[in-house]
Amino acid sequence: MLQFIIRRTVGAFVTLFLIGAATFFLFVAAPSDYASLACGKDCSPQRLADIREALGLNLPLAQQFWDFMSGIVTGRDFPTGHCSAPCLGQSFYSGDMVWSTIMDRFPLTLTLTAGGAIVFLVVGVGAGMIAAYRRGTLVDKAATGASMVLSSFQIYFLGPVVLTILVYGTGWMEDPKYVPFTDDPVGWFVGMSIPVCVMATIFTAQYTRMARSSMIEQLAEDHVRTARAKGMSRKYVFLRYAWRGSLIPIVTVLGIDVSSMLGGAVVTELTFSLQGIGRLAVDGAVNKDLPLTMGVMLFGAFFILLINILTDITYAWIDPRIRLS
Repeated sequence: MLQFIIRRTVGAFVTLFLIGAATFFLFVAAPSDYASLACGKDCSPQRLADIREALGLNLPLAQQFWDFMSGIVTGRDFPTGHCSAPCLGQSFYSGDMVWSTIMDRFPLTLTLTAGGAIVFLVVGVGAGMIAAYRRGTLVDKAATGASMVLSSFQIYFLGPVVLTILVYGTGWMEDPKYVPFTDDPVGWFVGMSIPVCVMATIFTAQYTRMARSSMIEQLAEDHVRTARAKGMSRKYVFLRYAWRGSLIPIVTVLGIDVSSMLGGAVVTELTFSLQGIGRLAVDGAVNKDLPLTMGVMLFGAFFILLINILTDITYAWIDPRIRLS
């Protein structure tokens, strides 16, 4: 197992370096003058010169690339001060360090991701497993029908509906907002409950159908049928043999969903006016803030690779044949 993890980790670092290089050359080495784009139409020569100096565009391209990549590991010096590692640059729109800005927004996105994942895994996978166990019964039909209805909703539609009913109509709940957990645990839970539940509702429908179909497929496998033929109870075979094999497709999709949400739950954050990583990415693109956009891209890529490693480890735990291959 250790060798398996080392191989995946080394591969992830190589991939992250290549992504960083590709990101740099995609934005910095492109023919467009990003300093002029960021400065806008009413740009003064002094403002344009300040942006070029802040971005280091006056330096040779090789030096720019070295400063960018080495700054992630060792930090960089800017005209306004030192940027500690990991340094992803300095925003020329706000003047703040990109890494500090991302870290200020990350707890909100992490709350959305972790809270949503817990809800849609417990509810979605649980409902799918129960539907597969009670296949053909009213419980199965109810779970399948509910998942089909919920899958037709979208966050940008369901979110305003829930806000209209629970917040603006009845006043049962407050408008969603983020409060740090360490400052007010109750306020953190109440403020984020609506966005978490709305986002989880959309994913729950997908995981219910996926868990049901995967479990039904596992119940038809030869080793499961052999266990039943030996006289083992249906419940024992279900819990001992079938459920573990059914987790492979669920873990695969979970890794993709969690990594994309950690990279920025854009639709959810925009729907509920939350200031997370997704909103930060949109602001960087709108303001043509090159360092911020590059930093968010690299931050998202890091978490995608991290979740992929954890997914591979989970694969190896579920099926030993994977780590031996």
